[in-house]
Amino acid sequence: MMGERILLAQLADIGDLVLTTPAMAALREAHPQASIDLLASAQALPIVPAGLVDEALPFVRAGKNATRAMFAPDNLRLLLQIARKRYDTVVFFHHFTLRAGLWKFRLLARASGARRIIGLQNGKAAFLSDSLPDAGFGARHQAQYWLDLVGLLGACSQPRPAQVRREAQNLLLASLPSPMVVIHAGSGGYSPARRWGIGQFAELARLLQEKCAASIVVVGQHEDRGDELAESLAAPHINLTGKTSLPQLADVIAHADLFMGADSGVMHMAAAVGAPVLSLFGPSNANAWQPWAIDGLSAALRSGVACSPCSYIGSAIGAREGCAARTCMKLIRPTQAFVAAQELLAGREPAPTSEQSVERNAFPRLKLLGVPVDALTYGDLLAKIAGWIDVGAGARQVCTVNPEFIMIAQGDPIFRGVLQRAALCLPDGVGLLWACRRRGLTLPERVTGSDGLPCIAQVAAQKGWRIFLLGAAPGVAEQAAATLIKDNPGLQVADSYAGSPAAEEEDKIVARVNASRADILFVAYGAPRQDKWIARNLPRLQVSLAMGVGGSLDFIAGHVPRAPGWMRERGLEWLYRLLRQPWRLRRMLRLPRFVFAVWRAADAPISRDKLMRANPDAQVAD
Repeated sequence: MMGERILLAQLADIGDLVLTTPAMAALREAHPQASIDLLASAQALPIVPAGLVDEALPFVRAGKNATRAMFAPDNLRLLLQIARKRYDTVVFFHHFTLRAGLWKFRLLARASGARRIIGLQNGKAAFLSDSLPDAGFGARHQAQYWLDLVGLLGACSQPRPAQVRREAQNLLLASLPSPMVVIHAGSGGYSPARRWGIGQFAELARLLQEKCAASIVVVGQHEDRGDELAESLAAPHINLTGKTSLPQLADVIAHADLFMGADSGVMHMAAAVGAPVLSLFGPSNANAWQPWAIDGLSAALRSGVACSPCSYIGSAIGAREGCAARTCMKLIRPTQAFVAAQELLAGREPAPTSEQSVERNAFPRLKLLGVPVDALTYGDLLAKIAGWIDVGAGARQVCTVNPEFIMIAQGDPIFRGVLQRAALCLPDGVGLLWACRRRGLTLPERVTGSDGLPCIAQVAAQKGWRIFLLGAAPGVAEQAAATLIKDNPGLQVADSYAGSPAAEEEDKIVARVNASRADILFVAYGAPRQDKWIARNLPRLQVSLAMGVGGSLDFIAGHVPRAPGWMRERGLEWLYRLLRQPWRLRRMLRLPRFVFAVWRAADAPISRDKLMRANPDAQVAD
């Protein structure tokens, strides 16, 4: 490739550029005579070491997203500069996720004049001449994706460390007593949802100072809350907030015995300079962005909530800002982080944190518009619950699924993720029976929350299972409990409580549920709130089953009458509820949308042999 002109494009922020440096180094090693230029964020470019590229082309974002920033005057002049250079090859280190972004990259490719356009192919980037399949976020680490891309140009795609430019500073940190722990309380400007609480950082710092005699150094920019953290620290410390450039910050971290921070560009810099890294992950995808510590020690802590990660999953961005509760970050306790920090300071890598996994069942798991539906009967459900209670190995989540919920999930990535990770998704809705028949499949029967709760209560009375009723309006859960006990002599209702799905009540409610020693928790906050609440709190619930039951407690308590039997048998319960509660009309408009979405699904019908019990992942439509 002597004389070849190559343009590398990485327009994301600091962390993404750090994770691109292994691919840049591999490409430079494979083609030392090629002219390699880098188009990257002006803010991130200072971290690129000398020698990896011949010329750095600064893309100025100035607070805009990358697509809108493309049309800023500085970047239009940059585009003309690229057009004059006439490159032979362009490599895009990006997933082509958004339609607007796709046009931006298409414009760059056209302006470059290059014959070879290389990138990840997800079926949308027709302008690529050479590509590798995009298996989605987290299918492999981002750094490995980019190494594999430059492999198409003959570079070695084997893992290698990231690199960042270091610039010595005169802060005399080397003279601090060991161990020196650097703490970064930010997460970059892209998604503050990734941040851990200041109080949690302060408590961890206190433990490190009292039990390990650690020297604490706070780093980052002012927007990273470094000054706020420093004010929260009682013991002596050094606050470098806003006092270092990126290369100087890299040098500071290189002196550390441990770096501590959330998912951020600074965290990736820490891994690149070889510092032991303790990182925290909540909404973001650890499989894609955990520390790239090829030659060092690292640990990525997660709380294990069932709704995490909720951003950058599969081929979708998802919930970039997470949810308002931020339980996934709150449940990472300072004591848990301290134990992992001790291991890293001792030169050992902590055991990985456990993750919630989708339970595989003996019956088929279908998919309608990307949402799982389990083909099971009431008997299957009861047998499954009995097995869970007998084994007693942690809480499982059961969700009910109907057409309305499926349509909500299309626009709510957190709810969609919860359904995809639930142990069971019950086919609650006559529309699901129709949708499956249209795909050449048959669900055994509807398994609804309204009928399922009384069935479970009946068996619970026989087997001595304890149940907890949570949700509905004040007093409704208590009335429902009285009715269930009357209908099922011997039933043990451990407790009943209205509560609220608000984040500030979670700790109190979870403590109350656990104190009740219930085996089964029924939550009636309505979908998707009840399902998100369960998913957020599942790791700390000491029950065998947590199930969302919507308006079932209102039915049982007699506050809302159910449709006559003949209407339920004909799948007209939705009509009965609409006639009695006209305010539901807006919600019911999701039903024709569901019919249209299923109708236009392009996939061919799936043969029945794919639904054999040996294959629980058979899909209906996607």
